[in-house]
Amino acid sequence: MFQTFKEWFWLERFWLPPTIQWSDLEDHDGLVFVKPSHLYMTIPYAFLLLIIRHFFEKFVATPLAKTFGIQKEVKKITPNTTLENFFKHSTRQPSQTDIYGLAKKCNLTERQVERWFRSRRNQERPCRLKKFQEACWRFAFYLMITVAGIAFLYDKPWAYDLWEVWNGYPRQPLLPSQYWYYILEMSFYWSLLFSLGSDVKRKDFLANVIHHLAAISLMSFSWCANYIRSGTLVMIVHDVADIWLESAKMFSYAGWKQTCNTLFFIFSAIFFVSRLIIFPFWILYCTLILPLHYLEPFFSYIFLNLQLMILQVLHLYWGYFIVKMLKRCIFLKNIQDVRSDDEDEEEEEEEKEKEAAKDKDRDSLKNGLGADRHLIPNGQHGR
Repeated sequence: MFQTFKEWFWLERFWLPPTIQWSDLEDHDGLVFVKPSHLYMTIPYAFLLLIIRHFFEKFVATPLAKTFGIQKEVKKITPNTTLENFFKHSTRQPSQTDIYGLAKKCNLTERQVERWFRSRRNQERPCRLKKFQEACWRFAFYLMITVAGIAFLYDKPWAYDLWEVWNGYPRQPLLPSQYWYYILEMSFYWSLLFSLGSDVKRKDFLANVIHHLAAISLMSFSWCANYIRSGTLVMIVHDVADIWLESAKMFSYAGWKQTCNTLFFIFSAIFFVSRLIIFPFWILYCTLILPLHYLEPFFSYIFLNLQLMILQVLHLYWGYFIVKMLKRCIFLKNIQDVRSDDEDEEEEEEEKEKEAAKDKDRDSLKNGLGADRHLIPNGQHGR
């Protein structure tokens, strides 16, 4: 049964233009062509990147963070076995009834119990050092892969003339630079997918999962169908903006707000040019319109462009958040990542506001006032 599925899955009509067979893409005369089996190496390379990341964060990112004055935050709380067990085995957000019962059991005030749970939740949240380490690793990789991509593409004719992307397709041999560019990029996205569980949780967690899966799917499909030339253009257009975003985050965590704002403006400009202008009007034009001058539409052509359009929708999604951050920067003179990075601080501020409101209500009741600051008639406090 598996063999039958495999034969059906690799039918030429799914992957190649009409009249082209897999035998046309076999190595010959010293020319090497893409093979799906090449992609198996991306998994072990992804784990290798995770190992490299561990040592990079330990021996490069952490000392760099200390240079910027970022230290590991130690949030101490008073040990309490009863509250700790409730936190671990019941809920991190106890109701008012739970707080009342726990206060009685631990001989504490309700306010002390609320503060203990807030402090305990803060212990679980990632510190600035961890965020800096993640941003530093991504910055280093994007910088390396962008420089490599430019070195790989600067002398390639299809980087300047989009018609060359389809010249000779699909009988286009694989270059060593293309092999390593693809393998490293795919391995990196696999490593990001594997580390999502341990990385800082963000508001766009689901969008990140979709993005990583879409990127891996797109690169895998373009590899198997030998869309290597257009694939390298897609990758370089995406990588060139990410360097500036990660560097802006690094300086944000270091407290260098002015530098962060400047880098974020640069990132925004490059993002809008590369992903909202170059990508749809050059890259998508190259993959959607130009092939029709050489070939009739076929399955892999349709599927490739469908994935690229999904990617463009994600560009618009992130563009929306970037516009929100730019507005905040212009009007408030401060960049705050509405997408994710200040989520923990926002939640903590909300909790403090709620606690302050509760304290105000308690003080009002003690003074015989209602929550609206009006006097409560005697004997009606409980109504």
